[in-house]
Amino acid sequence: MARIRIGQLVLLGAIGVGLFGISLTLGSVNIPLNELIPILRGEAVDNPIWADIIWKLRLPRSLTAIGAGAALAVGGLQMQTLFKNSLADPSILGINSGASLGVAIVVLSINLQSFEALRGLENTSILIAASTGSALTLCLMLILSQRVTNSIQLLIFGLMFGYITSAAVTILLQFSNLTETQAYLNWTFGSFATIDLNQWKLFASSIFLGLTIAQGLASALNLLALGEDTAMSLGAEINQIRFWIILSTALLSGTVTAFCGPIAFLGVAVPHFCRQLFRSVDHTFLVPANALLGASLAIVADSVAQLPGQDAMLPLNSVTILIGAPAVIWIVLKKST
Repeated sequence: MARIRIGQLVLLGAIGVGLFGISLTLGSVNIPLNELIPILRGEAVDNPIWADIIWKLRLPRSLTAIGAGAALAVGGLQMQTLFKNSLADPSILGINSGASLGVAIVVLSINLQSFEALRGLENTSILIAASTGSALTLCLMLILSQRVTNSIQLLIFGLMFGYITSAAVTILLQFSNLTETQAYLNWTFGSFATIDLNQWKLFASSIFLGLTIAQGLASALNLLALGEDTAMSLGAEINQIRFWIILSTALLSGTVTAFCGPIAFLGVAVPHFCRQLFRSVDHTFLVPANALLGASLAIVADSVAQLPGQDAMLPLNSVTILIGAPAVIWIVLKKST
């Protein structure tokens, strides 16, 4: 990788570190930036409550945002390359739909007294349900990837599965009470605040594995970008490459959905930003660049959702869409002129 590309990655990393530090100081309780390093070092500070806020709330949340943003951005890059569709994102495989159906079955079939209960004992059930739904969908898509002749057929299968699961969830909602429906809808808003530091280890391990596979596929993704026919003529094993791409993307998307709920639009927007910003089609560079930029944008979106200095919280998915959609529209319009 050329020195200039390495420098760009270092700059993206530095920006991400800066945003990460700022995110730890912002919220309903503003913490002075000069107190951040002593708190992270475990030193005594003027207000001991600040340390509790950082370690128990903001640090897990910001770390989750970093992992989720990187995962969804790289997953979106792989899907857009595989399907040669600039609107493709990780959810196009139906992995998110499978997770949503699993959560809907659990949430809408148990008697939740309030949404707060979902954050307590039932939170483990939600995680297991989402993980199971994602895993079953992954198995189905991996089997199909070995049987179909081209990626368009796989795309159709993913879309149809999404429609089927959406219909199933709608039927479950029809027969659910208001409390259960509200609990499910709150889950669909997405949140980076549902993971503590102990759970983050499992979350981070899964994300790291998915990103490692994606980086290993960089050369194969470069071939796929030329078209499947061209890639095959150059000796690429399309079915094998497709298998590993789906495995990587499903692992990234499924992990984020299971732990954080369905996070919208980052998987679509970030690959567009990277291609426009760096003018590169080399996935050896684009995979880490998307991971770093996705992490930074996720931190920004989460900070905006928290409305620093206020007690209110905005739905995370609304913020990611409001940030990402206008930018993608601008990029598309700029390309067409």
